[in-house]
Amino acid sequence: MTQTNAKSQIPAALQGAIHTKLFIDGKFVDAESGETMATLNPHDNSEIAQIALAGKADVDKAILAAQKAYPKWSRLAAMDRGRILLKLADLIEANSEQLAMLESLDTGHPIRDSRILDVPRTAVTYRYFGGMADKFQGDVVPVEAGFLNYVSREPLGVVGQVVPWNFPLMFTSWKMAPALAAGNCVVLKPAEITPLSSLRIAELMAEAGMPDGVVNILPGLGQVAGQYIAEHPEIAKIAFTGSTATGRRIVQASAGNLKKVQLELGGKGANIVFEDAFLPAAINGAAWAIFHNQGQACIAGARLVLHESIAEEFLEKFTALAKSIRLGNPLDPNTEMGPLTSQLHRDRVLSYVDIARQEGGEILSGGKAPGGDLSAGCYIEPTIVRAKSTHDRIAQEEVFGPFVTVLTFKTDEEALAIANSTEYGLGAGLWTRNLQRAHLMAREIKSGMVWINCYKRVNPGSPFGGVGQSGYGREMGFDVMREYTQAKSVWVNIDAQIVPHYPRPAK
Repeated sequence: MTQTNAKSQIPAALQGAIHTKLFIDGKFVDAESGETMATLNPHDNSEIAQIALAGKADVDKAILAAQKAYPKWSRLAAMDRGRILLKLADLIEANSEQLAMLESLDTGHPIRDSRILDVPRTAVTYRYFGGMADKFQGDVVPVEAGFLNYVSREPLGVVGQVVPWNFPLMFTSWKMAPALAAGNCVVLKPAEITPLSSLRIAELMAEAGMPDGVVNILPGLGQVAGQYIAEHPEIAKIAFTGSTATGRRIVQASAGNLKKVQLELGGKGANIVFEDAFLPAAINGAAWAIFHNQGQACIAGARLVLHESIAEEFLEKFTALAKSIRLGNPLDPNTEMGPLTSQLHRDRVLSYVDIARQEGGEILSGGKAPGGDLSAGCYIEPTIVRAKSTHDRIAQEEVFGPFVTVLTFKTDEEALAIANSTEYGLGAGLWTRNLQRAHLMAREIKSGMVWINCYKRVNPGSPFGGVGQSGYGREMGFDVMREYTQAKSVWVNIDAQIVPHYPRPAK
């Protein structure tokens, strides 16, 4: 059991909303081992609550519950599955303030972001897939005369899902909504350091009418519960969002039973600003690309790639904007940037400042933790670093914090080469008024998503995912429904005159 020195001040609005147990077969239950782990408020590292830690026995119980629920759930009319998801969306909106506060308390997201982004995006995702449940269709394939061939889409069965700590509320919807709409049952492991919003969603699901066993939520350690879910022979698919290193281990763990794997992994997004860009929009967009959620986003615009003719003007205004961002308690509505989600991660991000100095990089702004009232928390000032080379570690490795690496270019070809110079390929952005250039660059950048004159736009109807070391498979849209179903081809002989393969005289 993890011990901390201080208890967090829990807002009165969250009384009754903080659940500390596993959710299995429609009930909140203790872990079989009795083990717990503290979830901390990153504002001051005080303890919010002790959360049950799932072990192998708990995973087995959850899978058994899901297996029992699967036949009835998978055969339920798609419209009825959709109705439950639509009801859940309504309940999320009805409890929006509570969910926003819970997310901000546990993760460090500024409350204004939780209110206007995290919670609404979560509700709209459940609503989108609730509406899609009875609209995802199979096909009739034209084949040879006399035959009808139709292809149905069937759910996979019991699926395992692992969500990260950076957007836990939103990612539960990205994972669970399409899986449930398609007729699967779910065993989901939230990050052990940010489990609170996922457990509250489980309670709202029960209120919405979700049958027992269809959804099971198991906070636990990645190397224990997460590993076992990936290895388990009764899990038909594992969907994982997180680091590339952990993604590799997931693939290795799943190899024993050849389960489907869907991975949304790391990124090192290039955000390219051309000489003809509208600078006020590009400057604000670049700040949003890297400093939203303290840079803790796989799609963050972590590499700022500037045309040399506008670089100095851009950096002067961009640096001034970065320095003006208001750091503070995430529950304060005036806060624009909160703490990183854990002290361990804050220290990792700060280590890249030292790496930058060792590589000859220039620290243009930030590069340290603030003092004063914020010194007890996991805060880092918005950090801007000019790299010497695109081959530097700070230009290649995912930092996952409010840390942006600046590079410059002379030609479009050089900009493209820089954009494609990492092993990642998740998100990229470009700012230009040249329409032809915009489309050509979007085509040539090796990335699953490209934003033109904007950054970090997401929608449940648009596929989300990467290439290369950023993973494979897609969240969102019709693409993700294919990820959670399998095709069954059915052949019907209507009036085909099949010539015998082994002709024999009639007797």
